[in-house]
Amino acid sequence: MTPIQKLKLLKNNLSKLDNLTVAFSGGVDSTFLLKIAKDVLNENVLAVTVNAFIHTKKEIQESINYASEIYVKHTVIHVNDINIKEFIDNLPERCYFCKKEIFTKIIEISNENDINNIADGSNIDDLSDFRPGMKALKELGIMSPLKEAGLTKQEIRDLSKMLDIPTWNKPSFACLASRIPYNHKITPQKLDMIEKSEEYISQLGFKQFRVRHHGEIARIELEQNEILKFLESGSSDKVCKYLKSLGFSYVTIDLMGYRTGSMNEVL
Repeated sequence: MTPIQKLKLLKNNLSKLDNLTVAFSGGVDSTFLLKIAKDVLNENVLAVTVNAFIHTKKEIQESINYASEIYVKHTVIHVNDINIKEFIDNLPERCYFCKKEIFTKIIEISNENDINNIADGSNIDDLSDFRPGMKALKELGIMSPLKEAGLTKQEIRDLSKMLDIPTWNKPSFACLASRIPYNHKITPQKLDMIEKSEEYISQLGFKQFRVRHHGEIARIELEQNEILKFLESGSSDKVCKYLKSLGFSYVTIDLMGYRTGSMNEVL
């Protein structure tokens, strides 16, 4: 199937629903899903964004702005603490426990709004990586319309560009907890260090990267074609100084470059 045919299938599948809650992070996938759902179901769509300490303030604000821009009803759930031992201990199945708690709250909000269909933005590419959170979605009966339509990440970007959806070229993002190696405890302090580090590097003009937290060491993953720019532009000196001010003792660049799910390489 072509991307256009998959888009038609997505719209057709959504048109069979009376209503829909979209778990809306503000990322490429959920933004695309929300826009298509709004086009198909009009006022029968609710966007729910979870504001937890594993999410950046920037992502939350971008979610609020876009929902307002397309006139969709939007609720932000404030989760001050995810107090689950398996999550805090950062077990490899961490995402399963986190997703289960978060989507249980989204189900509660949906019930309050008399909505019986809930969807997330998983796409077909998510099947190729270690994603324990998908088990939680299945157990809770959460739909994944993009995955069901067979859409890949690149197709979602291409269609978003065609439809003038502003996130078409937005860098991929994952929750801040994914920057911490498995079995190393997740703490608000570590997440704050990661958020501030990545925000600083972003301000220097870099788009797709990660700052991984390895105790005293910050391991920076940059796209291969930006490593030289990082070293020669003077950015490395600025970043080292700033990251050390946040509490890191050592700042390193990963020569393998940026890749999604790099923490899963040890599994």
